[in-house]
Amino acid sequence: MAKVTPTGTRKDDHIRINLDEDVRSGLTTGLERYRFVHQALPEINLEDVDTRLELFGRLLRAPVLISSMTGGTPRAERLNRILAQAAQEMGVAMGLGSQRAALEHPETEQTFQVRDLAPDILLFANLGAIQLNYGYDVSHCQRAVEMVEADALILHLNPLQEAVQPEGDTRFAGLLKKIEAVCAALPVPVVVKEVGWGISEQVARQLAEAGVAAIDVAGAGGTSWTQVEMYRAQTESQARLAAAFLEWGIPTAEAILQARRGAPDLPVFASGGLRTGLDIAKCLALGAVLGGMAGPLLKAADRSLEAAIERLSEIRRELQVTMFAVGAADLDALRRAPLVRVE
Repeated sequence: MAKVTPTGTRKDDHIRINLDEDVRSGLTTGLERYRFVHQALPEINLEDVDTRLELFGRLLRAPVLISSMTGGTPRAERLNRILAQAAQEMGVAMGLGSQRAALEHPETEQTFQVRDLAPDILLFANLGAIQLNYGYDVSHCQRAVEMVEADALILHLNPLQEAVQPEGDTRFAGLLKKIEAVCAALPVPVVVKEVGWGISEQVARQLAEAGVAAIDVAGAGGTSWTQVEMYRAQTESQARLAAAFLEWGIPTAEAILQARRGAPDLPVFASGGLRTGLDIAKCLALGAVLGGMAGPLLKAADRSLEAAIERLSEIRRELQVTMFAVGAADLDALRRAPLVRVE
């Protein structure tokens, strides 16, 4: 059984708060402003709709990513193993939570290790990019990848969350050059993601020039980590600081468009408030290649493996039906499907 470290205590706090409290952003994803053009004569058969794609050498049965969430504690280990089994069963990708806990406390490594249950999935290791300014280097990134036999590494950016945490790491100066060094040296693809406030056009351009392999925009409209930190606050002043940023960020739909403008040649992952296969379809039509979800799948996994598989199955079916209703036989056709913006 994994020992619970101070970092682990924070991780368990995050799980509990996400499951029990209202931590939604004060903004919407912006996806509600887009509508597909319904095709009453789709000229395809529903059973022939193909949701498969290949990414980073792995075949996915649907463009779905179980977004990075947790690890480092016994409860997190249980959730990760349930999510991994669901990902294997449904043929979707999975990201692990930040592995800083495991690098600093090797006895918690097993809470992240899921490859034995999911040998075929596209699996992402994960570290906070900011740790590159606090003593981490390429060797730490390599250890994170090897620890979980990952296909790629996610470096996450969370400056606002760090700024409202009493224990936050906020020295972000010079970080881009260190991300560039990791991209150049690491033998697997490096993906950079936000955690819920979006990637701007400028940042997408900087990341593309630094050599990242993909960008996960993680826009506003889903979980707000300032809200999570508000519930963790030890003083009223800390809570007020976190609460002030309820409506901060770039909504997910806008973040996709900005990332595509800033990095037109890079794959863009969409996450931040996605709830259905229809949401994922809209993201792909806006220019993304994957749709990531966290909260809905965390809640399902907390109930049971069967619930997690059922939710993923529903998401894939929603995506298939959307594609059928717009006459898109495959994902390339879906990306060409017209979206109408409504106010």
